[in-house]
Amino acid sequence: MNFHELLRRRDTLLRQAHLANVAFAYQWLGDLTARLARAGLRGRVRLHGGDPAGPHPWPRLEALEGSQAVLEEHFLDEDVIDLADILAFMHGRTLEELEFRIEELGPQFLPRLRRELAAGASGAESAAGSPGGGP
Repeated sequence: MNFHELLRRRDTLLRQAHLANVAFAYQWLGDLTARLARAGLRGRVRLHGGDPAGPHPWPRLEALEGSQAVLEEHFLDEDVIDLADILAFMHGRTLEELEFRIEELGPQFLPRLRRELAAGASGAESAAGSPGGGP
């Protein structure tokens, strides 16, 4: 694909990239919430977004109810980073802090992602049929 073709298809490619990120977020959060449900994790948590210039440069998850040690048993550092990235993507901004009930993570975010996937899939079908809109 040449430079001019990329420029011509830019809007379509950006929509597809966004939809791919939504699909990734949906799959990842679905897997996470299933894992948390099997483990029986419940309670309020606070996700700290991390501050590259501060004492905690990476995101961290803090148990506000229940045991921090139990929470840490179920979340690798990479899980917390992915969770922070996905929630920032869904909020459209970098997150400093976000409090939520860990058991409500799926019900709170998965329906919105599912709707966006469905809308994006139907939009992709119509864009594919329009001139210059699809591959």
